[in-house]
Amino acid sequence: MTAGATTAALFLGARRAARRMELAEADVAGVETLLAGQPALTLALNQDLRALAAYGAAPAALPVEPLFKEGLLSAVDPADRPAVLAALARARGLGEAQVRFTPRLALDRRILLTARRMDDGGSRLIVQALDATLQYAREAELDAARMEAEAQSAGKSRFLAHMSHELRTPLNAVIGFSDAMRQELFGPVPPRYADYARSIHEAGGHLLDLINDVLDVSRIEADRYELALERFDAREAVTAGLALVRLQAEDKGVALNAVLPPEPLMIRADRRALKQMTLNLLSNAVKFTPAGGTVTASAQAAGTMLEVIVADTGVGIAKADLARLGRPYEQAGEADQKAKGSGLGLALVRALAELHGGALSLDSTLGEGTAAALRLPVLAEG
Repeated sequence: MTAGATTAALFLGARRAARRMELAEADVAGVETLLAGQPALTLALNQDLRALAAYGAAPAALPVEPLFKEGLLSAVDPADRPAVLAALARARGLGEAQVRFTPRLALDRRILLTARRMDDGGSRLIVQALDATLQYAREAELDAARMEAEAQSAGKSRFLAHMSHELRTPLNAVIGFSDAMRQELFGPVPPRYADYARSIHEAGGHLLDLINDVLDVSRIEADRYELALERFDAREAVTAGLALVRLQAEDKGVALNAVLPPEPLMIRADRRALKQMTLNLLSNAVKFTPAGGTVTASAQAAGTMLEVIVADTGVGIAKADLARLGRPYEQAGEADQKAKGSGLGLALVRALAELHGGALSLDSTLGEGTAAALRLPVLAEG
């Protein structure tokens, strides 16, 4: 009886073990079926980077059979092998890595390889290989388009810079001759001709300002604008800008105010650039402030920064337009407001501020006014 019971127990145990084996084999078969149906090739690699197992669909440029005999590196173009080895080393150390390489048998294609370390205490890896040729082609097209756009932009900037120089010479002559006629330096002229000379002089001056802005923006875009740094009192640049727009403000009936510290505000910056930035901000403020309004310019030290603020009680800027302003040729407002400028003034201020390591910010309420804040890290020591 004992022997029979033992035999029966052994038989039942064997049947249970066989059943467990069948279930395990079924699970393995299910996993293998799942892996075999993948759109990517999955490999188990040993320490020598030879394939121990392969599942899924292999890219056309990556035949599987040589991976078992010769290893993964045999399928990689020699120029990309150092990058693949480095990625696999990262996967062993960090747990995961990714690299794209050119297959040796198809140099016009690309393979994306994702490697993960197996958690078995050894140095084996699980890698997935996908055909990344289309992605690589799209990236190459985007790079080519970007390079072409940059080349066109640089060419445009060079053309504008050259043409600006060519235009300024005859324009200066027009302004000079019209000024001589306007002031009647060589004798009286009929009143109508005096009015014509005045109009020519004003139009020439406006056009020269526009050309100078175009020239400066072009030089900045072409990386040909060099700052001439020197130590000076920032109040001088602000007062110079105020002096240049005062006549324009008086003609419009706009009050100009200045809030400046009583002591020198010494900075190290490009004197001409700071004067240009201040003038552009003041000119914009006067231009878009109706009669009876006020424009106030202030300068002060804010920590390590120079802060120049030009505030007006003008027409203001819509919130939707604020984000666009500061880019070349961008303008805000209605057509009659856009006709007053070229869209280069704020772009030039922003670009010159960034060359100094600073920034321009705008705060505005439509119908109430605008405050333009220029912050530059240019305060001089001592």
